[in-house]
Amino acid sequence: MSHNPPAQAPQATPYELIGGEATVRALVRRFYELMDTLPEAYAVRKLHATDLAGSEEKLFMYLSGWLGGPDLYVQRNGHPRLRARHLPFSIGAQERDEWLLCMRQALQEQVADEFIRSRLYEAMAGLADHMRNRAEPA
Repeated sequence: MSHNPPAQAPQATPYELIGGEATVRALVRRFYELMDTLPEAYAVRKLHATDLAGSEEKLFMYLSGWLGGPDLYVQRNGHPRLRARHLPFSIGAQERDEWLLCMRQALQEQVADEFIRSRLYEAMAGLADHMRNRAEPA
């Protein structure tokens, strides 16, 4: 008689836990609405094109894969190389903080689970900080 260990159920991904495609789309849509309307987001907003539709679609595709859902960005564009793709833009602490302000509010409005929301924000804060490429006084 063989004793096989019980099969473990696959862990749900953050993508699944927050509600999949519909929630990720709503999160990204709200994020760019906030960036487009909050005066406190002016510095980060002016780094983007007048029409945010392209940015919105790219962020949706990226977050889909980053959260454990379909890897849409990689399928269409290859490896994200986020830092390299952001190098043409001068990103400092102010732009990082404005981006995070918009993302924090969008997460609060679109992701119901407080634990998941806080973990996602922490991970996104690290990612946003990594995008900084402008030397600033200490």
